[in-house]
Amino acid sequence: MNIQSRPRLPRTRLSRRTFLLGLAATPLALSAGCATRQPDTVPVAVSDTTGRRPLPIPPLAESVVDASGVRHFALTAAAGTTEIIAGKSTPTWGYSGSVLGPTIRARRGETVAFTIDNALPETTTVHWHGVHVPARFDGGPHQSIAPGGRWEPSWTVNQPAATLWYHPHPHGSTEKHAYRGLAGMFLVDDDETDASTLPRVYGVDDIPLVVQDRRFTVDGSLDESDPTDVGLLGDTIVTNGIADAYLSVRTELVRLRILNGSGGRMYNLGFGGGEEFTMIGSDGGLLAEPVRATRIALSPGERTEIVVAVRPGTPMMLRAFPFDDRAGVARDEAAQYGLTDSFDVLELRPAADLERSAALPAVLAALPRPDASDVVARRRFDLQWFMINGERMDMNRIDFTPTVDTTEVWTVRNADNWPHNFHVHDTQFRILDIDGTPPPPVLAGWKDTVYVAPGSEVRLVLRFTEYTDPTYPYMFHCHLMLHEDQGMMGQFLVLAPGQEPAPVTMDMDMDMDTGMGASRPGAGGHGGH
Repeated sequence: MNIQSRPRLPRTRLSRRTFLLGLAATPLALSAGCATRQPDTVPVAVSDTTGRRPLPIPPLAESVVDASGVRHFALTAAAGTTEIIAGKSTPTWGYSGSVLGPTIRARRGETVAFTIDNALPETTTVHWHGVHVPARFDGGPHQSIAPGGRWEPSWTVNQPAATLWYHPHPHGSTEKHAYRGLAGMFLVDDDETDASTLPRVYGVDDIPLVVQDRRFTVDGSLDESDPTDVGLLGDTIVTNGIADAYLSVRTELVRLRILNGSGGRMYNLGFGGGEEFTMIGSDGGLLAEPVRATRIALSPGERTEIVVAVRPGTPMMLRAFPFDDRAGVARDEAAQYGLTDSFDVLELRPAADLERSAALPAVLAALPRPDASDVVARRRFDLQWFMINGERMDMNRIDFTPTVDTTEVWTVRNADNWPHNFHVHDTQFRILDIDGTPPPPVLAGWKDTVYVAPGSEVRLVLRFTEYTDPTYPYMFHCHLMLHEDQGMMGQFLVLAPGQEPAPVTMDMDMDMDTGMGASRPGAGGHGGH
């Protein structure tokens, strides 16, 4: 398959994207004093003799259940200061803290409600990545929260147990908001997983890992200059908000819920000694059965759940390795996308005396093979440059309108020589095949984000269930955040049979500091394109 290459400029030239597509640069400056308030600095333990510090475990978000059974959470997006690198103070953003956010935990079948305040100097949003949620509460670019504003979404959780997450999604500013620290885990529990023998004591043998990359200036501030063609690539790996972390392990088995929270970096994860681990879950929940592996690749936004067997007193290093196949990228281009880099991510330090762990179940979840026999629509998405199907994102254009509770097959092709991935809001999909071959076991479960290598073609089967809305759309996009910011995104309305679209329209007098415009409901002329 022929891939059209584009001329490249030296990495020190900040105008590469303007050269390619005539795009205006998005401001990426970060001011330490720009917030309306500053939460306390996150306390970080003193480094040990190796220079490593204990891994911070994001606290479980506090919640209150009212008389009607609704579980209420509160989050505030605000600026603070974090000791990401030992001994240096870095201005950061976080949810109800100086960086990242608390882990939200909810059960299938319960109704959750959020009060989200924006104490930042810029308009932002909170998107529930991987969550099945009504479109008006999706937290995409149409659900903006102005500085000083408040947003109050609510829905009933109706999906299997899974490792999900939340992050900002303001059109044109997603990368910098996430880079500054806005992200958090969202865990769904259900009766089936409660009854299993999987490790599930949060913070003890069930550990969330938000893996990100950052680059710093001499004074410890985040360096947001000189993004590459895949975004801001850092030279420092940050796990749960700090660099050079270790985890004390007290049990024979430890479950790691790993999120690639980077904007553009991909990770090829494994252990330094080549130790095997067991993969038990992907983006949308548990696999059908455990899968033994020594490497797992994650593109931005993807998650994996693995269980690691440790030996008493024997440390193990979780590492990011170079990609053996360069993730399908040409040999002479792989380095500039970070695909040849290697990093230490997290050291596991087992105790000398370990608590016994139950054996892993042989069967994890009921996952029938994807069924495409009742397909009502087939759609194609070609990814190239900062466009999908030759078009950049238009907030006032609806690209198509699926009918609720029907099955569709989407073919996603990377017609580029850049790495891309593909994320769909609201639903979890199954992969039918990759270049005509059934997916490997690690990609055979529920997914909401999939990597698509240059020249490759991935077929997905998916359904949009339960929620319809003629006004507010869901998004589909590349989850390399610079790419979505620059227009590699589209939107769709899920409609009931016979329902007519009446899409939200945007005031396109954009705020040049934030990239955001105001939205207002109204009957637009673009529905159903």
